[in-house]
Amino acid sequence: MVQAATTFRALHEGPGAFIIPNPWDIGTARILAAQGFKALATTSAGMAFALGIREGRATPEQVLQHCHTLVAATDLPVSADLEKGFGDSPESVGETIRAAAATGLAGGSIEDHTGDPDHPIYEFSLAVERIAAAVEAARAVPGDFMLTARCENLLWGRDDLDDTIRRLQAFEAAGADVLYAPGLYDLDTVRTVCSAVTKPVNVVMGMPGATFSAADLAAAGVRRISVGSALARLAYGAFIDAAREMSGDGTFRFAHKAMGFAEIEGHFADRDP
Repeated sequence: MVQAATTFRALHEGPGAFIIPNPWDIGTARILAAQGFKALATTSAGMAFALGIREGRATPEQVLQHCHTLVAATDLPVSADLEKGFGDSPESVGETIRAAAATGLAGGSIEDHTGDPDHPIYEFSLAVERIAAAVEAARAVPGDFMLTARCENLLWGRDDLDDTIRRLQAFEAAGADVLYAPGLYDLDTVRTVCSAVTKPVNVVMGMPGATFSAADLAAAGVRRISVGSALARLAYGAFIDAAREMSGDGTFRFAHKAMGFAEIEGHFADRDP
């Protein structure tokens, strides 16, 4: 765990940008590790879908068990999508970080989305206090834990880049290790955000309309590229298409696109059950 955390921090020091894909179970984690990625991140949506629930409905116990499972699945460092933490108060966020670090995670993210569609973003001062509490907890746990602070404005109808940058700058001042504003819509905006802060910036790909390459993003100043729920949505999309074909047409053409047993099992050959 100590080595994984050290490796994870070093990845953020560059040069360039690294891709941190998001598995949602042991099998997908091991497949991604076999492809040569250097770190993994959980996806709250992918985890929820695998549990048959909507995003944001998982219990703290389910989230922590999922983190433990993915940490144990490979030797790679894992960062967790911890959503808003296990409560609204700064104290609850600190408890979230302490519990998450105990699973062996190398890092995790806390966002300023409230979970309330009528009031989706925490008021500025509370949002900053929550990140400060997360930082304090992260610095107190044994070993290293990289805290990512997320501003969710652009995903929840607040298309205010100035406020987004103000929040990211405040999160940086509070001690966050990585800054993240999902929903950045063009490379000029990405470049503006990266130049407005000094800590590493994470950008998410796999959202509609965002098709920049890793090289493009690195040139804009990005250090880390995640894909959020995109891989899970891709897999579920193929699964649902096949189910609809069977139920609607009574045909099984989907099987022509299915990967063979040997290729799939080749990713798991060197791992214990």
